[in-house]
Amino acid sequence: MDDIVVWLDGRLRDPEAPALSPVDHGITVGDGVFETCQVVDGRAFALSRHLARLTRSARGLGLADPDLDAVRAGVDAVLGERPDLGRLRITVTAGVGPLGSTRTPGPQTVLVVAGPVPPPHPIRTVRSPWVRNERSALAGLKTTSYAENVVAVADATKVGADEAWLANTRGELCEGTGSNVFVEIDGELLTPPLSSGCLKGITRDLVLEWSAADGLPVREQTLAWDVLDEVEAGRAGLALCGSIRTFVPVVELDGTPLETTPLIAEVTELYARRAAEQIDP
Repeated sequence: MDDIVVWLDGRLRDPEAPALSPVDHGITVGDGVFETCQVVDGRAFALSRHLARLTRSARGLGLADPDLDAVRAGVDAVLGERPDLGRLRITVTAGVGPLGSTRTPGPQTVLVVAGPVPPPHPIRTVRSPWVRNERSALAGLKTTSYAENVVAVADATKVGADEAWLANTRGELCEGTGSNVFVEIDGELLTPPLSSGCLKGITRDLVLEWSAADGLPVREQTLAWDVLDEVEAGRAGLALCGSIRTFVPVVELDGTPLETTPLIAEVTELYARRAAEQIDP
């Protein structure tokens, strides 16, 4: 645990020591929200956007707005201790509560952890047999109720993949378990709209904004699930994005090798260049 730094409710903690209450509602029922940030040169990338989304997710769950001053203090503390670590996770839960789903009033739990990032590697993906419910109470929220994603990723790793794609209940392409999806087809780069049930990804937003500023044909578009058949047949390109992976081409779908298409290559370069220019865009 030498490469983990933990800050909980106001102070740094031993990462191997017990810290959270066993009846914290974030543990018993997954009643919490979180954000994961890339760390660049000892600073959290796009932290302002991440904290804004943390607040939106909390409101979507019916939680009080997180204490962002406390969160920033935790970020400063862990990165001050280990600025060389590449990943930052911020978690806010409803705090101590009953064993059931009902909440009780009380202070929230605020946890900030810094840790390492695996080295970059080619991304291999599969289609998942499960779907996102775009009408769920949690649709579009980044919550600690992540068991669906754990199951889908575990299923993907059994066949040597890194990520799994999910349709929604309408048979539309939605997102990955921890990433947004982009498909290059007919000269455009398309990503599902938020109405699909996907997360409003920070990296997704930046890709859309920076591409528009550069005049590139990148936009939201509802995509049928079978667009992945076009990808597998080599008639469309595939990329994903997320806070740690950034924006990267996908090299495999369901065991079929994929080529990096021209617009995906251009956006990959654009994202890397623009992200290097600003730490908090």
